[in-house]
Amino acid sequence: MGRRERRAAETRVRLFRSALKLIAEHGLANVTVEDITEAADVGKGTFFNYFASKDHVLGVMAEIQLSKGREAAAKAAEGRQSIQMVLRHLVRGLAEEPGRSPRLARALISSFLASDSVRNILKRHMHEGRKTIGGIIAMGQKRGEIDPRLNKEKVALQFLQTVLGTVLLWSLHEKPALATWMGNSFEHFWRSVAAPRKK
Repeated sequence: MGRRERRAAETRVRLFRSALKLIAEHGLANVTVEDITEAADVGKGTFFNYFASKDHVLGVMAEIQLSKGREAAAKAAEGRQSIQMVLRHLVRGLAEEPGRSPRLARALISSFLASDSVRNILKRHMHEGRKTIGGIIAMGQKRGEIDPRLNKEKVALQFLQTVLGTVLLWSLHEKPALATWMGNSFEHFWRSVAAPRKK
């Protein structure tokens, strides 16, 4: 990546981080493009070089989550870690961005529910993410770690429900730490999909 590409990527991430902070404080509906560019210290025109609208800023979140899924699939394919370990790390990774604070998690969830364009971006990315996770599940079934009788697409959906549901509940209760919530949820998920022990 050259200097220009690096600077462009840095600017895009700065806009994204500034938007997240503002959304956590005020909610998506109450944040303007001007608010985001002022917080990121860039011109308004610069914003539209990277995003079609303020709703599209949240698409970066979905891109980050997708990249984490792809990284997990690559690790699973290497075969150096168990599928259980790969999925455990993925659960933590997927919870990282929305889990920066309960307030941010609540603001993101309400933004996804309130905006059709955000919801459509999220649905599109989640469909791709579900396919990626399904591939990891299939590898786990081949290796004898995950019950081969289970439908990989349904298990992938269950995995995503585990992550999203846990983040939602944590954002409402705030304690204990999200890592504890995610660890407990993952243990329940894994017990439900693990291959039966051979007698």
